[in-house]
Amino acid sequence: MARWSRLLPALSAADRRTVETGLVDADARIRAVLRRTATYYWGASVTRTSEWAVTESWSAERRRGAALAMHLEAATGSTPTALNDVLRNLAEGGPDWTRADLLWCLEVAGRGHGYDDGADLELPATIAAHLAPADLADLVPALSALFDDLTARHYPAAGPRRRVVTLIGEALDRATGCRVPSWLLHHGDEFGPLVRAGLGDVIAAPGVPELLAHCASLDKPAAPARWLRALDQHLSTATDGSGAVRAILEAFAAHGRSVHDDSDRLLRGLVWALSRESDEAATDLLAAVTAAASAAPRQASGFPHAQRTAIAAVHLLAGRDGEAPVRTLARLAATVKNKAVRARVQTALAGLGALRGWSLSEVMELAVDDHGLDPDGSRRVQVGPYEAMVRVEGEKSRLTFARGGTALRGVPAAVKETHADELKQLRDLVKGVNATLTAERQRVEALLSEDRTWAHPDWVSRFLDHPITGTYGRRLIWETSTDGSDWSAGVPRQDDDGWAIVGLDGRPARGDRVRLWHPVRAGVDETLAWRERVLATGLTQPFKQAFREVYLLTPAEERTSAYSNRFAAHILRYRQANALMRARGWQAGYLGTWDGGYDSEATKLFGGGAWRASFHHQLVDTDDPRDYDVHHCSTDQVRFARHDGTTWHAAPVTDVPPLVFTEAMRDVDLFVGVTSIATDPQWADRGADRFRDYWHRTVVGELTPSAQVRRDALARLLPRMAIAGRVTLADRYLHVRGNLRGYRIHLGSGNIMMEPNDAYLCIVPARGGTGRLHLPFEDDPMLSTILSKAIMLAADDSITDPTVLRQLAA
Repeated sequence: MARWSRLLPALSAADRRTVETGLVDADARIRAVLRRTATYYWGASVTRTSEWAVTESWSAERRRGAALAMHLEAATGSTPTALNDVLRNLAEGGPDWTRADLLWCLEVAGRGHGYDDGADLELPATIAAHLAPADLADLVPALSALFDDLTARHYPAAGPRRRVVTLIGEALDRATGCRVPSWLLHHGDEFGPLVRAGLGDVIAAPGVPELLAHCASLDKPAAPARWLRALDQHLSTATDGSGAVRAILEAFAAHGRSVHDDSDRLLRGLVWALSRESDEAATDLLAAVTAAASAAPRQASGFPHAQRTAIAAVHLLAGRDGEAPVRTLARLAATVKNKAVRARVQTALAGLGALRGWSLSEVMELAVDDHGLDPDGSRRVQVGPYEAMVRVEGEKSRLTFARGGTALRGVPAAVKETHADELKQLRDLVKGVNATLTAERQRVEALLSEDRTWAHPDWVSRFLDHPITGTYGRRLIWETSTDGSDWSAGVPRQDDDGWAIVGLDGRPARGDRVRLWHPVRAGVDETLAWRERVLATGLTQPFKQAFREVYLLTPAEERTSAYSNRFAAHILRYRQANALMRARGWQAGYLGTWDGGYDSEATKLFGGGAWRASFHHQLVDTDDPRDYDVHHCSTDQVRFARHDGTTWHAAPVTDVPPLVFTEAMRDVDLFVGVTSIATDPQWADRGADRFRDYWHRTVVGELTPSAQVRRDALARLLPRMAIAGRVTLADRYLHVRGNLRGYRIHLGSGNIMMEPNDAYLCIVPARGGTGRLHLPFEDDPMLSTILSKAIMLAADDSITDPTVLRQLAA
């Protein structure tokens, strides 16, 4: 029995007999009609069939009996037949409902099954909407508990649940005299009670409840003209209707959490109400609401806080003037994971770019928020007697305090006690700067697949003097040219004459056009020279550039033409692979043991959105028929498509630009190199495991391009290390001479084989094992792993880990 049903008053025996009189005959009568309409059950509404027309001639009492009989079936029947329309049709049109009818229906629903279709509550909700307040007075506790239960459920389906909640809420409001509709801003989430507590007088002002109810009635992202005319009427008649709209939206923007579907619908209507205001403050608020609605919990990045609101707000924001729309949408394009919202953000940005004469890539570039930082990436704020400074250091921002020029450790207690609001704003600033830094790193790296050039002044303002982007642009290699044919590479350097590109010879290269350097367009000697320069100068690039892998078309790919099989037939750890795909910006449906879940196609845009790469992979079943989890996947083809207007057309790999091809294949190589089971040395002990042969072939296989770049980096790093005399770099292995044994570390998988019998050695390296050694990039964890293992094995007589010692002794 449902919890709320225990609060129902008792139904007298006389009232029960009155309600149930003739119920058996009524049940037989209505079932006879339903049998004739059975063919329509799943194709159309039963009440719209010609067979149903006979019920229109029934008396009010006969319709009442039929409705009660079908309510009993809906609540307690063994088959969850969809009777929602049947019950609504019978309940309307004449029956004179009584308090006893409602109480009986609630009793039945309280002890019933409560199927997901919500039909068990259609009749009691309809009856409650017809009764006078006096008839509802002693039912308020039970109805209130039922209302709260419904708003907290994830079922019934949205339509029936919302209808029932609205009807019961309206009945409660009549019985209690509540001014603001109960079905608005209810207790189904934290946001509703927050608004009622903080803005109670605002939302109860004359005309405002009606305005809110109208906003919640919008069923689609785009508002029809008739709905907008009614909205304008409500805004004009409500007491400070515009102020109420802004106050609720400001509360949502500050809330920062997911809301109930009902709140989402209300907020969607409210952003349309806000869009009727054209001032800059309204634009800024709309931008804040768009960002808040599109944001998602960290553990559920594909589920925005308010998806309906986000979709409507993105459309409305794109039609506003100023920089706030461009900046907000550009940030969302890099952070939103939900496909529906992301697609609309990209469409909105493309539309904005077309209106302003920019490409989509340029829109993203111009919209990077500087957060009020100075060109050096810092911002100073006086907080009482202290000076607070937010400063970008590397790829993170930090908040520090000083007093009288003396740096302090941590946040002063006085600031926490007397300047809590300022401290919160500063911490929010740090959080915002870090989010922009993360998005910018991804955006700048994505430029490597584009053939873009910048005028020298634009390059300086966007990539060097910008407080956010500059932290990346100043550590990259660029090329400059005067004619677009001959390009000279160099790194940025600032002197009295401004920024210049300085080549390997130390002299500035002159040119009025600038582009990002990529090794696929450079000669081998030039690439090797830049790798040496990066190491020699101690430059840590934000991502692999000098040491970036290059993937050129192979004869096999030219023969297959339509696809590449270069990374097919690998076995990956699926959860890790899927997470890495998403982290690298690939969109992929999750594999699973359901219809359509055995194959997936991960896709990502390259070349500024002009090209799309597809990486196909399949589920690998487990040997345990009771295990439905997905542990592994197998890799398959990589395909490409070209964007043509609004459609994608498959393209042969020979037509794919080299920048696009090498960047896409680099990502796929990363998925295989990081998540393949070949990188797990414990597979060596799995006996007759069906993946054992694949593991053995791969752990000693030829090096992929990423492993070849790793080998080149090791060739330059190892002579600078203390273990230089104990290591030898071979074609596929790093040989390490320990004091107890000799070892070979495979440069692709990182697995270790002990000499002389090639026994596998399993070691989990400690973090920070490379000490203070400078690494030229941070996005190859295998390089750090190999160095950590080499350092440990070179001093194997100092190892104390018992699990390692047992393997060495064996």
